[in-house]
Amino acid sequence: MADLDELVGAIEERSGALGTLGYRVRFDLTDGGSILLDATGGTMAVSAGEGGEADTVMRLSSDNLLKLVEGRLNPMIAFSTGRLKVQGSQGVAMKLAGLLDG
Repeated sequence: MADLDELVGAIEERSGALGTLGYRVRFDLTDGGSILLDATGGTMAVSAGEGGEADTVMRLSSDNLLKLVEGRLNPMIAFSTGRLKVQGSQGVAMKLAGLLDG
């Protein structure tokens, strides 16, 4: 199980690409906790905690989130195999997948 601080750090390392998202995405971790990525207003902020309003909510394990952010798990494969579930805007999810995959 990946640590929340490790996940936040990994997401912040990708700030160059993820900062262009333009939306708020919450990652609800199946093994506890959540992370909010706020890439609105031309800046990016990442915070760990519980909840927060978001355009899209992605539900997955902390290990799979770390693999996604590090580029070791393709977002489309994660979705099609059930390791990633998406609620809310599918368009935002697709844009995020493109940024993570690139």
